[in-house]
Amino acid sequence: MVNYIGTRELQAFFAHKGLLAVLQGLMTYIEADFQRWSQFDKTARLASHSAQGVIELMPITDGKQYSFKYVNGHPQNTAQGLLTVTAFGVLADVASGYPRLLSELTLTTALRTAVTSVLAARHMARANSRSMALIGNGAQSEFQAIAFHGLLGIEELRVFDIDEAATDKLCHNLAAYPGLRIVRAASVAAAVQGADVVTTVTADKCCAVIITPAMLAPGTHFNAVGGDCPGKTELHRAVLEDARVVVEFAPQSRVEGELQQMPDDFVVTELWQLLNGSAPGRVSDTEVTVFDSVGFALEDFAALRYLDEQVCPGFARQIDLLPQLLDPKNLYAAVLPPPTMLSAAALHST
Repeated sequence: MVNYIGTRELQAFFAHKGLLAVLQGLMTYIEADFQRWSQFDKTARLASHSAQGVIELMPITDGKQYSFKYVNGHPQNTAQGLLTVTAFGVLADVASGYPRLLSELTLTTALRTAVTSVLAARHMARANSRSMALIGNGAQSEFQAIAFHGLLGIEELRVFDIDEAATDKLCHNLAAYPGLRIVRAASVAAAVQGADVVTTVTADKCCAVIITPAMLAPGTHFNAVGGDCPGKTELHRAVLEDARVVVEFAPQSRVEGELQQMPDDFVVTELWQLLNGSAPGRVSDTEVTVFDSVGFALEDFAALRYLDEQVCPGFARQIDLLPQLLDPKNLYAAVLPPPTMLSAAALHST
């Protein structure tokens, strides 16, 4: 039997634990795994692109456990009442190859993306940052806002989206957090002006220019979340040229992130270097910093470990994903009726 966590199981865990505590727990696991970066066999994700979007597989292993995530990104899905991003994942034991957990990762991906953003910001944003602009108010936006509010101390959120209904939705959902002051901005430039942190999380699969050089102010930290596949960006190239840029895994980010705009020799720092103290996130209060976040398999590995260790006890259910055999060499036995059915058939025949 294999442990299974679906949306209902995760919702029950949220009700028991509390969303902020889950975010804090996930961040602890992700930081711990980035700290042991060298132990992982790492590869860029495998992507299948279409005109409508992308479907990706994200594998990684530390030699003891192996995980992969299936994830899609289809920006036009919402017009059909479907999510832009969905995901599920598997955590397996390397020694046997047996999966130990099959889990939803749609909600979990939003959570791990938000806490990874905060991990980077703790090293890259100015100390005592209290205001954040949030450009793009879709499905990922609440998680970014709540994580930055609860884990970094952001008190003012300046929000903008070309879809006013998305901003309405965001403001409604965040009303549950009275310590977070929401300011609706009339434009990207108005939202960004004076913000300590700027988070961009737009969805369109195109080379957009959401942030221009004219919007740069000394000391701003940009958390670029929305540019996460080839042909999809949010920042003007000149923003990167004038900033300290941090990525998760450079070989992947050079293909998929804001970094795809830059030459191969453009110097970046990887997040694990910040977390283990081998590289600084910023060197002065006037430096502009960019976290070019595309999402990396190690974050999902850590999230699956968290689910396995913290959610499974008491909340997971089990599914018969694998055959259970008395003789492991006799797979044919799995196609035969169960013994009780065989006994009933024998009685009927007499």
